[in-house]
Amino acid sequence: MSNVPNPPVSIASVMQNKIMTIDNLKRMIAVWRIHGSKKIVFTNGCFDLLHPGHLHVIHEAKSLGGILIVGVNTDSSVKDIKPGRPIQDENSRAIILASLEAVDAVILFGEETPLELIKQLQPDVIVKGGDYKPEEVVGKEVTDANGGKVEIIALLENFSTTGIIKKMENRKSNTSST
Repeated sequence: MSNVPNPPVSIASVMQNKIMTIDNLKRMIAVWRIHGSKKIVFTNGCFDLLHPGHLHVIHEAKSLGGILIVGVNTDSSVKDIKPGRPIQDENSRAIILASLEAVDAVILFGEETPLELIKQLQPDVIVKGGDYKPEEVVGKEVTDANGGKVEIIALLENFSTTGIIKKMENRKSNTSST
């Protein structure tokens, strides 16, 4: 046996295994469904500046099933729905989410909503934060038609990316005026 040490493995390269294309993710879902009765749970968002509110929704979503897939808006789709954003690029956001133990897969999507992605993935559960009503959740009809459901997770108060950005802007304006 050789005493040659294993080459160092970067966190980013390990996390890249969780960041999937639609074809790879569909294959993985098929494998997950064959090898167990775990539910496929899907949530999505921009996840621009990850904060405790995001972590709360992610961990609650994971508790609803065995496999958690997170859809992440691409930079171009974030720009369309949130002017002046994103703060972090799509690859950084995907890597950060993939590094979370609760997250089994991350997929980027370039549309304004994840409807087409949901149609292809056919999750058992769609999870959104408490700022949504079940009937407003994109993909609800698809999931309902397949016997799945939509779950709304109560938000943690005082945690939002917009709030973080405003706080940073206020600090910057306070320091520049002194």
